[in-house]
Amino acid sequence: MNLADALTLKQLLHEQIDTLTEEIEHVAFISLQANESIPTIQSRSLQDIEMELEHIRLDLRQLDRLIQEANVRAVVETHDGPLPLVEAIELAIQLRVQAKLYEKLSLRPKKEYVPGVSVIKHALYDPELYRLKARDIKKRAIRIESAIQAVRYQTDIDFDASRYM
Repeated sequence: MNLADALTLKQLLHEQIDTLTEEIEHVAFISLQANESIPTIQSRSLQDIEMELEHIRLDLRQLDRLIQEANVRAVVETHDGPLPLVEAIELAIQLRVQAKLYEKLSLRPKKEYVPGVSVIKHALYDPELYRLKARDIKKRAIRIESAIQAVRYQTDIDFDASRYM
């Protein structure tokens, strides 16, 4: 399976764990009248659900390990040169944060009058320059994110997902 599908499967397994945990809460108790006896047959026992939950948790741990190994092994070509996938992901996140900061700076006026006092706040930078910087950095982040997606579809991991997909 490819890494992109593995990430989707990982999310699916987390959802299944949540669902089974809720199911445990429903089958663990039964409300009966004082004179009623506990039924001997249930659709699924607490032990059945616990066993299924343990299998999914084991698969999730194995899948997560394989994903992490692939994130270190796979390489993404960036403007800064080839980077391991994990580092390219972090770079894209950092670039998005930097672009957001530059966008905020670009929205500020060069000169700002502070209400109620006779103070003028002067920007020590050119807001238009930061608007352009933000645009360029955002483009760079988008290119890296596209390359990350492409690598995720090209990178295979050895996991049998036939029980889930």
